Amino acid sequence: MSFYVFADGCANLPKQLLDGITLLPCSYLVNDELVTYTGDIEDFDGHAYYEGLKNGDKIKTSLLNTALFLDHFTPIAKDGGEIIYIAMSSGISGTYNAAIAAADELMEEYPDCFIHIVDSHGCGFGNGILALKAAKLSKDGVDCREAAKILDEAVPHACQYFTVDDLNFLKNTGRVSGVTAQIGTILNIKPILFGDSIGHIISCDKVRGRKNAVKAILRKYSEKRMDTDDQTVCISHGDCLDDANQLAEMVKEVNPAANITICQHEPFSGAHVGPGMLGLFFWGKER
Repeated sequence: MSFYVFADGCANLPKQLLDGITLLPCSYLVNDELVTYTGDIEDFDGHAYYEGLKNGDKIKTSLLNTALFLDHFTPIAKDGGEIIYIAMSSGISGTYNAAIAAADELMEEYPDCFIHIVDSHGCGFGNGILALKAAKLSKDGVDCREAAKILDEAVPHACQYFTVDDLNFLKNTGRVSGVTAQIGTILNIKPILFGDSIGHIISCDKVRGRKNAVKAILRKYSEKRMDTDDQTVCISHGDCLDDANQLAEMVKEVNPAANITICQHEPFSGAHVGPGMLGLFFWGKER
């Protein structure tokens, strides 16, 4: 390993993919009760979480603060080590800025260290596939500064397309208006959402019905996927495994070489997209 790679619970990564990646713990409130999440998606009871959301649980998430980054980065910085941290999009969270503040402080105090914060412009596996790429670069002995450049240039190719089953969760977080949510629910309209070039979650299409939404996500994959050595494809879901498995089969028909990972969607952005969220993450020509 030529440098240390950090991510956090928003990266959505299961245990078998965490080799070379250190996950920072995150916390959130469920009905005012504090939950500490280690970041390993296999330790997350997605079924209970999304059932709770259906039944009215109130989730409050918070950013990772600068003190947390200082706690984890300082021992490495003191030894002149090098770090890359993959942050959730600055467009939807203040975590990126908190990490930047910690990195600037430590590099001023310990000039021999180097810390780079990657703004993933994404969430969930949108962070995770960048963390996987960072870990591989480190294992391959790539210089940290060169790896930082490679990762920043890779961000626009980290594609993420998803749909939601209940527009009211997006309404509650201001992503859609109350009128849009009401009309969309009545007409069974499903938005196709993606992380844009500055990390905001926006709609790129609207279709009627769940089956058409899954097909629309697949079309995005067919149009934008890259034929490279890295055929990593990740699917996350808000407790709708059957839909996730169906999407995986459809991806395999388009690209038999796809290396697919399926997991529950992490709790932080999961609170905003709600039960029934279905997302596809992959390397593409553009977002």
